[in-house]
Amino acid sequence: MRRGARLMMASTKNDPHPHGPHVITYSATLDVPEATATLLTDLLIAERRRRGTGRGARAASAREQALLVLRWFREDADMKILARDLTVSVATGYRYLHEGIDVLAAQTPDLHAVLAAGKAAGWTHVTLDGTLITTDRCRATNPETGYDLWFSGKHAEHGGNVQIVGDPTGFPVAVSDVQPGSVHDLAAARATGFLGALHAAAALLGLPTLADKGYHGAGAGIATPTKGRHLHPDNAARNQLLGCLRAPGERGIALLKTRWKALNRIRLCPQRIGAIVAAALVLTTAERPIR
Repeated sequence: MRRGARLMMASTKNDPHPHGPHVITYSATLDVPEATATLLTDLLIAERRRRGTGRGARAASAREQALLVLRWFREDADMKILARDLTVSVATGYRYLHEGIDVLAAQTPDLHAVLAAGKAAGWTHVTLDGTLITTDRCRATNPETGYDLWFSGKHAEHGGNVQIVGDPTGFPVAVSDVQPGSVHDLAAARATGFLGALHAAAALLGLPTLADKGYHGAGAGIATPTKGRHLHPDNAARNQLLGCLRAPGERGIALLKTRWKALNRIRLCPQRIGAIVAAALVLTTAERPIR
């Protein structure tokens, strides 16, 4: 026997784990309230009943599926790790994730109902702003311009444009469906129907909307700062007032993106961004009493 072979046998004999390094196990805590996990679990149970899924027919319980979804949203965890922890395949893990996203997104209220309820609650105004949810997935060419449809020149990144409406405190109350990243905020608000709902709220409810200069020309009921330099003192004072009232509106976008790390970069199909942000809004609203 060669000397190298003898040394290998000796090292294998002395190694209590000859097939790989010793793996350390540890316990982890998920920074999500128990009530939020219970809400998602109940929604998943209802969805399984709607589909006619029998008891024990799936590899994971509704509770385990809910934790997978929440870990993905909160920690932006790798699906390979989530699937391994649940002892399911990666494909099954993604199916569980998409099902969780869909049942959450289905709970988002209609914008018209949100605005009517806000007016009844004494809101003086709402804020409108857009954000880019970045993605590293597919690129598509705009047939009209020939440019990359999902590339945002403003942010120099690929992603989807999502419009967010906030209450006077800046808390997000409604999110739009996704538009490609190359779409301007005003065009995205118009295409998703948000602009029409806000016009109706201003005209019928007396609830105006405050927005930034990117929405200039949005129409009656949408207050935007006056553009230009060396403004008249009246216009300058108006801009300052609008800026002060709009400032809390930036909180809504920051709250969603910092609370749910998955929104910092979506690695799923870009067309799913709208449902993902809507699901994040439902989770954020469920946690609102403690945030």
